[in-house]
Amino acid sequence: MASSIRNVAGMSLGGGRKENFFFSLLEYYPEKRRWFLKSLHQVKDEEIRDRDEIITAWIETYGLKKLVVDFPLSRPPCEDSCLSNCTGAKECPRQCVIEVREEMNKLLEEDAHFQKTNPKKYEQERVAAQEIDSSKNLLKKNTDEHMLSRSFKRKLRKGFTPYWHRPIDFWVWKNYYDQLLEVFKISYESFGNVSYMLLARLNYLFRHLPKDLSMYESNIHICLLELYRARIVSKSLLLQLFDLDLASSAREQIILNIEEHMEIFIYENDLETIIKNSQAFDSFILSVVGQRMLMNGLREIPTWGNNDGGNFIVPIFHVQG
Repeated sequence: MASSIRNVAGMSLGGGRKENFFFSLLEYYPEKRRWFLKSLHQVKDEEIRDRDEIITAWIETYGLKKLVVDFPLSRPPCEDSCLSNCTGAKECPRQCVIEVREEMNKLLEEDAHFQKTNPKKYEQERVAAQEIDSSKNLLKKNTDEHMLSRSFKRKLRKGFTPYWHRPIDFWVWKNYYDQLLEVFKISYESFGNVSYMLLARLNYLFRHLPKDLSMYESNIHICLLELYRARIVSKSLLLQLFDLDLASSAREQIILNIEEHMEIFIYENDLETIIKNSQAFDSFILSVVGQRMLMNGLREIPTWGNNDGGNFIVPIFHVQG
């Protein structure tokens, strides 16, 4: 590993107005060939400094150059400059919007052709897909592989909204839509969990961060699915994250598995914080995404999905066993 690679941090920005943020900073020690959770810092309102100043000071203290967040770093393609002659969302002339919609229509047309030319096989696969099987591999096929699920086809027919979605949304849907819906009961939307107040505050904050800080965007749920793909975590552990009685123990086991398989050392008091606090857990997962980035372990995203400056990244983990 190059000597210039020292550390990387994750900061989950989800949650409400009163939510306290956590920084999770991983630092690499080449002599030990291990990563250490160097800092797990809670960012909360203080009497002397506000949270914006605390965040900036923390970044400067550790000389941080790379930060991974779960907050949209780019805007949807719908722009204010279009307002004077906007022809409507469905007629948006932006090239990236046109290309995404063409790809969506192509998937629907291919699926319709599959159903028309081989209806018996199509129905057999439909029935098999609807069977409940707790042992099935969630990531055996991408969402965009035929046949398409009913829920994904409904999503495609609803279309791409240029004032709400970004091209990266469609890339995520193609690869993870069914899995996100099955495990986490969500559909990825760039601005689905971002309040206007948080958007305004963080846009202000980002203007005051060090100019040499590189920021990247990722998604915690997608990272957890990739940990599942690599057999670092099980499907049952992912489901337990939504059980109030089991969530803490699930977080503990996920962290211990990551610690074991990815050569990360976590101090006992930090481990306890991550287990008890879901926001700290999310920030740690984002720092793990950053670790994979520094180790050249990212999925390739096509240019059309990431040409708006969002720097969206998705980790790849070595398959275990």
